[in-house]
Amino acid sequence: MKFRLIVMNFLQFAVWGAYLTCMGTYLSNIGMSTNIGIFYSIQGIVSIFMPALIGIIADRWIPAQRMLGISHAIAGIAMIAAGYYGIQAGSAVEFPILFSLYTVSVAFYMPTLALSNSVAYNALDKAGMDTVKDFPPIRVFGTVGFICSMWAVDLLGFQTTAMQFIVSGVIGLVLAVYSFTLPHCPTSKGGEKKSVAEALGLQAFALFKQKKMAIFFIFSMLLGVSLQITNGFANPFITSFGAIEKYADTFGVQHANMLISLSQISETLCILLIPFFLKRFGIKNVMLMAMFAWVLRFAFFGLGNPGSGVWLFILSMIVYGMAFDFFNISGALFVDKETDPSIRSSAQGLFMIMTNGIGATIGTLSAQMVVNKFVYTQTDPLMIAEGWSTAWYIFAAYALIVGILFAIIFKYKYTPEK
Repeated sequence: MKFRLIVMNFLQFAVWGAYLTCMGTYLSNIGMSTNIGIFYSIQGIVSIFMPALIGIIADRWIPAQRMLGISHAIAGIAMIAAGYYGIQAGSAVEFPILFSLYTVSVAFYMPTLALSNSVAYNALDKAGMDTVKDFPPIRVFGTVGFICSMWAVDLLGFQTTAMQFIVSGVIGLVLAVYSFTLPHCPTSKGGEKKSVAEALGLQAFALFKQKKMAIFFIFSMLLGVSLQITNGFANPFITSFGAIEKYADTFGVQHANMLISLSQISETLCILLIPFFLKRFGIKNVMLMAMFAWVLRFAFFGLGNPGSGVWLFILSMIVYGMAFDFFNISGALFVDKETDPSIRSSAQGLFMIMTNGIGATIGTLSAQMVVNKFVYTQTDPLMIAEGWSTAWYIFAAYALIVGILFAIIFKYKYTPEK
């Protein structure tokens, strides 16, 4: 059973890894560099409502493993269609068509992140295993799958083409078929059923009446602004150095996805550090570490280059693990600890909406405006590189301000264990 769930998680995140970090480069390649932000922001927009709506269907009518398969089938077909259209249209791709196909795919993919967890928990329970103990090692293979598909797209030369969508869609269809072989998940045949408002976690908004929770969720949104910026713009940034002769043949320019994959490797390793850091420093300090890690993530990009400064890029990848994991996981633990059990699931949903929904959407659209102003108004390669540095410094300054305000405003006492 563990092996079957490992395969599911591997494929689940391989679907995402095929395009998430290199789609921006493809969009730049076809003249849609100013639309990168909207392509990435749609993930946040659909994450606000689609997982809850698909979750209601899985709870009431269609077993979760089948809903997982159906969702991946729709997402995979739409993504293959987007890729096929992109290949056929070449440089004459029209935004409405590509964006519409991509949006349909993402709308049905994002709910599968939660569905795959439900399927895994159900299967482990049926097998008499401990979900707390046995699931994390299984979930790690999701990140492995993400990295493997990143490398595959890179080595096959698909970073700058619509073939990345084809790869993602094909993996999704394989997982769609595989999902129907997974253990049956029961649906609710009667008794208490969640309303749409409950499933969307709307009752959790009552937590805003508590000053501490209101402050936490507002800062969750403010930090969420940073979450998708490097996914959307790191690859176009690094590959843009290819227009400068002394950087054109560097490893980073030729294999930006492989270089960026160090971020996911760091993310996997940093998960293992969280228990120690939480025990030693407490939740607030760990979340502060994450905020200042975002400062370094962006600043190192601004300072580095793919040549003599590639070590700064590598440092940026290393600190990403702390930036991403320390806030997301510590924040989820804070919500779990500080909320009543009756609304705990809704509160977790609200945390995700504030970070990966509202925050990430605002972040990618705002980052696009910054990049448009300082990068895409330039034509000289050296000025483009300078514009990118300015943009990264602006993102770093934003993260620094959020971190300082969080340290001052958010009050949470913690006594380290001895």
